[in-house]
Amino acid sequence: MESGEAAAGPVGDRFPFPYTPYLIQERFMAALYGALEAGRVGIFESPTGTGKSLSLICGALSWLRDFQEKKQQEEARLLALEESGQEGKKKQQLPSAEPGHPESKDTAGEPDWVTAFVQKKEERDMVDRLKEEQIRRKKREERLEKIRHNVQLKYAAKRKRSEEDETKRLLQLSKEVLSEGAGVDVVEQLDHNEEELILAEYESDEEKKAVTGLEEDDDDLEEEHVTKIYYCSRTHSQLSQFVREVQKSPFGKDTRLVSLGSRQNLCVNEEVRRLGALQLINDRCMEMQKNKHEKSDEEMEGKKRRVSRTVCPFYSYEQMQFLRDEVLVEVKDIEQLVALGRETKACPYYGSRYAIPAAQLVVLPYQMLLHEPTRNAAGIKLKDQVVIIDEAHNLIDTITCIHSAEVSGSQLCCAHSQLLQYMERYRKRLKAKNLMYIKQILYLLERFVAMLGGNVKQNPNCQAVSQTGTVLKSINDFLFQSQIDNINLFKVQRYCEKSLISRKLFGFVERYGGPATAVKTNKENQKLAGLQNFLLTLQQGSDKEGTPQSPPVEPENEQLRTASPLMQIEGFLSALTNANQDGRVILNRQGTVGQSSLKFLLLNPAVHFAKVVEECRAVIIAGGTMQPVADFREQLLSCAGVDPARIVEFSCGHVIPPENILPIILCSGPSNQQLEFTYQTRDLPQMMDETGRILCNLCNVVPGGVVCFFPSYEYEKQVYAHWEKTGLLTRLAAKKKIFQEPKKANQVEQVLVEYAKCIKRCSQAGGQMTGALLLSVVGGKMSEGINFSDDLGRCVIMVGMPYPNIKSPELQEKMTWLDKTMPRAAGQAPSRVLIENLCMKAVNQSIGRAIRHQKDFASILLLDHRYARPAIFNKLPQWIRERTQVKPAFGSAFAELRKVRTFILCTATKTVSCCTHLYFPQTFTLE
Repeated sequence: MESGEAAAGPVGDRFPFPYTPYLIQERFMAALYGALEAGRVGIFESPTGTGKSLSLICGALSWLRDFQEKKQQEEARLLALEESGQEGKKKQQLPSAEPGHPESKDTAGEPDWVTAFVQKKEERDMVDRLKEEQIRRKKREERLEKIRHNVQLKYAAKRKRSEEDETKRLLQLSKEVLSEGAGVDVVEQLDHNEEELILAEYESDEEKKAVTGLEEDDDDLEEEHVTKIYYCSRTHSQLSQFVREVQKSPFGKDTRLVSLGSRQNLCVNEEVRRLGALQLINDRCMEMQKNKHEKSDEEMEGKKRRVSRTVCPFYSYEQMQFLRDEVLVEVKDIEQLVALGRETKACPYYGSRYAIPAAQLVVLPYQMLLHEPTRNAAGIKLKDQVVIIDEAHNLIDTITCIHSAEVSGSQLCCAHSQLLQYMERYRKRLKAKNLMYIKQILYLLERFVAMLGGNVKQNPNCQAVSQTGTVLKSINDFLFQSQIDNINLFKVQRYCEKSLISRKLFGFVERYGGPATAVKTNKENQKLAGLQNFLLTLQQGSDKEGTPQSPPVEPENEQLRTASPLMQIEGFLSALTNANQDGRVILNRQGTVGQSSLKFLLLNPAVHFAKVVEECRAVIIAGGTMQPVADFREQLLSCAGVDPARIVEFSCGHVIPPENILPIILCSGPSNQQLEFTYQTRDLPQMMDETGRILCNLCNVVPGGVVCFFPSYEYEKQVYAHWEKTGLLTRLAAKKKIFQEPKKANQVEQVLVEYAKCIKRCSQAGGQMTGALLLSVVGGKMSEGINFSDDLGRCVIMVGMPYPNIKSPELQEKMTWLDKTMPRAAGQAPSRVLIENLCMKAVNQSIGRAIRHQKDFASILLLDHRYARPAIFNKLPQWIRERTQVKPAFGSAFAELRKVRTFILCTATKTVSCCTHLYFPQTFTLE
């Protein structure tokens, strides 16, 4: 009733919504609107099941609508003022500009007439800009309206494209007939495919002028970016779901939305898609574009081409412009965009980019927005725009992962061997600069392997490492000790990027790395046979090292991994260009050089986030579970230089009634054993027995599904084996069928389907078996993104506190860095706060799996007395914290859980009378 009244008032009119919003949704939208209007950096929390996506859409797009209306009104006012007062102003200002007129001075010492002239010029310039923008906007709207109402235009470009394809095919046939029998003058007779492996001449280290291959006089190229909202999330499926929510919202018909994605998701060229690996697809796409530009350049200069290089048939400017307009006319998700690209024979990857300037809402994955080179390459301009980062609970980790890189000793040795063979094969065809950079890269690889204690000329899997262990070094120390401080890594990085050397090298290995390939000369045969044998030994070596438990690698992925290590190494070289204080290099020396690795660890993610918050008008970091928010404030925003006054926090409760959730902190078990799952005590038999007794009692009274989270896979296996040995597992299985979370991602769905089927079957059949018990792992596949709604999760149990492994060298270095750079908070060291926050973020993500909509209900058990400590307790989400009960003994907790059982069964049967005939055990078991 309360939300209905609010919706009918000013707030309801201000935010169009597909249905009557909850009160918390109205508050969320109002707070979001205020943050965008004031240009704030907001941390917004809205639990899953409260309609967060729709609140974001309707709140943000309402602000954008109002902003655009105000802007247009101001433009109209300025233009009207300029037109009506132009002549009068000129007459008034002329006398003050005359030499004989007395001059007064302003505070800067300039005469009044000079100041007036400058102001007038600025006004005229602004009016001119407004007029140009108005013309562009009118042209765009007319074009889109035309397409929206004239369906036949959709197929005109397609027909034209088909005709062009036929013409090209006939021309190609003619060329082949004319050139039949003719020889080609080259330094060495190479076929078409091998010619593509030769590196083009690298003319300069300086930035070359971008060649787009597009008409320079096209107005659309000069189109300014309208004020827009960039919405990003973690996964492709989350972005598609968000677009569907936009389509259903009141803004679905009038919003110009474009979905961006990787080439892997958007490419429609089957030849390129078949490459599989993202880096290979990227490099092949860029090479095909380069071939097209080189072809047009050479044709203009009238030169003869040695060979015809492959160009992408979907990279057509005219078709991509048509696709751009189609995208802007109607909201489309990535699947619909790809289907449109296939239909129109236009590249969705580039066509969608052309739509960015005119789009009002751009939907894209994290990596594309948070990685500056990717952002620039996509044409994303953040200046004075709005960014919304959803599902942002792991934002700090995401930024760290994007800018970290790891390479193994096997990859380094393999890349060195491949590159050396490539250089020997094509030495006579490569220009001096190419040879110089290749030699520099070879030297870098040689020194990297030496740092791991190996020799690049020997098989890495046969070289034992004398001093095993993990060593951390600053970037500068690593560069000095590896003797590469005299090499300009920025230039090497740029060369790798511009020359596409990793793609050329992959093509070379693809051609000569197989056992059935024949090469012309005996000398070359020996060299390339050596490469084949070397790759084979690497393959066999890595196979021997694998443990029986490790998942089998698919042959294609394994081939890509061993055949293109330089792509991974390029990422490591790029990481080494970070500032010395912002990262560390980890030397992980294991049994052999092949097993050892070099890893760059980013310590300060704020350096890469700073530009986003500096350029944007407003940034919103949103999620279902954002607590504890201290990490965002201190590690990310404060370090990025954000003024604390600019940061705003908003957290709303849940839509469920208070009685629908029962969170309990349990301090001791049925036999009064205190629950404290530290590393020292959790392996004790009495602790594992007590956990089993708790689950046995819960499974007796909780119907449907019970989900139990353990701190790690290893501990879950240990407890499972102990219960099996003691017979406790058999007692559990009498009440609930037991499922275990698999480690392999491709098996998760199958386990969940079987788990859901079992619960449904038990609820329908009745009998002794009342449902299923799912043993899961914190941080595993089921602790994020999986919904255990309704009967799938009537009780969620958290065994212990999932603290991260503080013996990890990476975590230790992060803790040391925080203690050096961050102030103490409430008497606690920043490193201690970090450990607690990492633990509680994982807990909050896991326990939030149970309540997924307004009518859902469940109980949550936290098995460890340490959850009751104020510092820990306050890091629970507010909507859970304010309903949590601390139970020192198991008896009182069990009594509360029996009440929940009554509530569940009453709700299921919809009559209270049915519940009075049910038998509830008055005591719990200690067995």
